[in-house]
Amino acid sequence: MAPPNNRKLLIVGAGASGLPSLRHALLYGVDVVCFELTNQVGVSSVMKTTVINTSKEMTAYSDFPPEGTMANFMHNTEMYRYLQNYSDHYELDKHIKFNHKVNSIDRNEDYDKTGKWKVNYTDDKGVTHDTVFDGVLLCSGHHTTPNWPTKFRGQDEFKGRIIHSHSYKDHRGYEDKTVVVVGIGNSGGDVAVELSRIAKQVYLVTRRGTWVFNRIYDYGKPIDMVMNRKFLSDLRSIVPAWLSNTVVEAKLNMRFDHKAYGLKPAHRVFGAHPTVNDELPNRIACGTVRIKPNIANFTEYGIVFQDGSKIEHVDEVVMSTGFSFEFGLVEKGELIKVNNNHVSLYQYMFPTDLSDHNSLAIIGLVQPFGSIMPLSEMQARVYMEQFTGNNVVPSKREMIDNVHDKLEKMARRYVKSNRHTIQVDYVDYIEELAQLIGAQLDMKQLWKEDPWLAYKVYFGPRVPYIYRLNGPHKWKEARNAILSVDERVLMATNDHSQVEPDYSVLYSVGILLVALILLYILF
Repeated sequence: MAPPNNRKLLIVGAGASGLPSLRHALLYGVDVVCFELTNQVGVSSVMKTTVINTSKEMTAYSDFPPEGTMANFMHNTEMYRYLQNYSDHYELDKHIKFNHKVNSIDRNEDYDKTGKWKVNYTDDKGVTHDTVFDGVLLCSGHHTTPNWPTKFRGQDEFKGRIIHSHSYKDHRGYEDKTVVVVGIGNSGGDVAVELSRIAKQVYLVTRRGTWVFNRIYDYGKPIDMVMNRKFLSDLRSIVPAWLSNTVVEAKLNMRFDHKAYGLKPAHRVFGAHPTVNDELPNRIACGTVRIKPNIANFTEYGIVFQDGSKIEHVDEVVMSTGFSFEFGLVEKGELIKVNNNHVSLYQYMFPTDLSDHNSLAIIGLVQPFGSIMPLSEMQARVYMEQFTGNNVVPSKREMIDNVHDKLEKMARRYVKSNRHTIQVDYVDYIEELAQLIGAQLDMKQLWKEDPWLAYKVYFGPRVPYIYRLNGPHKWKEARNAILSVDERVLMATNDHSQVEPDYSVLYSVGILLVALILLYILF
């Protein structure tokens, strides 16, 4: 722990982003309090059957490895238990005020000089207060406001029920119904698969198709542990994008032919956020889920699609059309303006219009192929360095240039969509943040001093513990946590087996060699 710091910090939200922010604020000795709207940590709106799409080791916080017996892909109740254990272990509850609602956040009268914020909130007794804080972290997530598409022709006359997936909790009430699920992101795929077991028929509507990843890769390895590796990130930076896309698409089509299943999109695999779903191809093959193009119009009881096909009678429609975000708490939304999910934030954290003090930041407003939680934690570390006077954030001009550079790269790479405004590559982004606070590794030195560890951190999964080997508040157990990753992964499925060699690394090295040979032949 750092010496006590008399600067007052408010964290809004005790969820997956708020908890690590609180943990690191305490490490820095900051006078911190967290306001949580509900009566417990880690609460979010999910389906009862939801299983996280990222593996436990890639989802963990940097100084709290998951239990070996926890599932590699945790059910939402087990994920909640991990968050509660983290809070209990570091005694975070002592600094959380539950059932506290933040009503407004405004610049204090002396903001220009001090960077302070005046926060109006209602406590658990229903009493309203105004309190001044030196800094504010917004950690309330970006999956809170359902995004509804523009109404289709005839939608208002439709006699069936229409809900957003945000409101969907379980299958009850959908038995023997004809259901149309609109949107083939992760939520849409999950809803369609679940309902296909009990509904009369499920139709899954997609405008452009999608590439579908399985949670499990070759040799049973979690997909994010295979894909998120530093050497692969370095390889993608030098290999032409078409080659990276072709290799991965070929691998995905070996599992099932996306064109034959009506899912192949026009965009390349790295041109849109992927869908992670283990069962969707099976449900399509069984006919319990049928793929449809976009809706043309509703009728009184049915739906007509853009290819001219129609369903005469539809009972239920679930709009799985994503979420939008806004910052209405901060000066009624006038200070941090959002336009179609576009917002000017340096490193998706610091509002560029407030770069004079950088005392307010948003945590967790990113969408990676991988878990948000380690990225939120790293963002919190960046903020704490800045908040405690180490000035890791560049000038306003550099911040704006960084925002524009990221927007231009996203526009070149991704399909134009509201969901592709906060997209990041997990490894590249966490490395950027690590460099700001000096938590990156000197690999040449590490290869000399600890070659086995160097091998693990470069060729192995980019687990969060790597970023506690160096930088502020190093964790003495980081090395052991990195070297024991494979053991904990194996214990989740077979606690009597010995750890086998990581064949996924060998496979990836094989891909590297093939890519280099192709480059040599072609160029």
